[in-house]
Amino acid sequence: MTYTQTRGSSTGRRPDDAGPDVDDVARVLEPDGTRVADATLDPWIADLSPHELRALHRDMVLTRRLDAEGVALQRQGQLALWAPCRGQEAVQVGTAHALAPGDFVFPSYREHGVLLGRGAKPADYVLAWRGEEHSAYDHTTINAAPPQIIIGAQSLHATGWAMGAQRDGSSDVAVAYYGDGATSQGDVNEAMVFASSFRAPVVFVCSNNQWAISEPVTVQAKFPIAGRAPGFGIPSLRVDGNDALACVAAMRWALDRARRGEGPSFIEAVTYRMGPHTTSDDPTRYRDADDVEEWTHRDPIARLEAYLRAEGVIDDSGLDKVARAADTLAAEVRAACIGAITREPATMFDHVYAEPHAGVERQKAEYVAYLGGFEK
Repeated sequence: MTYTQTRGSSTGRRPDDAGPDVDDVARVLEPDGTRVADATLDPWIADLSPHELRALHRDMVLTRRLDAEGVALQRQGQLALWAPCRGQEAVQVGTAHALAPGDFVFPSYREHGVLLGRGAKPADYVLAWRGEEHSAYDHTTINAAPPQIIIGAQSLHATGWAMGAQRDGSSDVAVAYYGDGATSQGDVNEAMVFASSFRAPVVFVCSNNQWAISEPVTVQAKFPIAGRAPGFGIPSLRVDGNDALACVAAMRWALDRARRGEGPSFIEAVTYRMGPHTTSDDPTRYRDADDVEEWTHRDPIARLEAYLRAEGVIDDSGLDKVARAADTLAAEVRAACIGAITREPATMFDHVYAEPHAGVERQKAEYVAYLGGFEK
């Protein structure tokens, strides 16, 4: 579904007024993996090679295995928290695969597949959730900002970075990832105002996973979220977020606009959060099991795999190889987590500023004295 400045949120509403229709989307793969034509998306994926298709599938499988390991590590007390992404692998990996090396992503706390696509190392996924590092990875090596916990704040950071790239004469593009709940935050709307006004090369990717913690998207959106962007002067696409090929196409469309100086774009990827909001959440308290079951039949990995099998792009041998790679990544993540060396608590005050700071030194001394009160 394509939205422009003259065509907004007047379509996609359910007859029962429950909210936007999840099938009112652009897609090229049906839930069973059948390839269908879409005039908007097809041109952007016509050149995808078998190698690229296999890589897309591989990274989706690795993301799901990584995610399962993160949940397990948290349940075993090795991580303080984990934000599961099962079910959202297509939008994360699909959009990440469309990026150029110089593009810079600003993720939320759930974009494990985006980080994987940018080249994150095993330790990068877990050290921050374990409380060992502020960010865990070097943003300059994978061109990814630290995962943002404050809902929607990364949209401002992405827009600012994009405006800087624009002034540098760079062709690089910023990408802000956030969920449907973030679209109700002022930060996101303010970022879109600035992005539109300055024609900043930034792409806003909204992973509409149907739930903002325990509140359904229908509480805040009776019409498609993609229909809001044209009100800011930003073209948008509403795609099936469980269709990896559609996500690649949508991101390529948005990146092309940005690189040609046409400014920001907005992508609403309609998907579903299969697990809890975080490992501190119990979705059975607010979510219908039948709804979850329905979305299992829209599984993004099974969908792409069915298509690749039908096209002869992958076979059992290839799938076994991917499964082994996924297990290897999970083992490396676990080893990096359990093998992490916890530093002394007072070191959290180190490197706050490049130069010594009297206020920080005073706080550190007070904290050391406080900790000393517990020593025997």
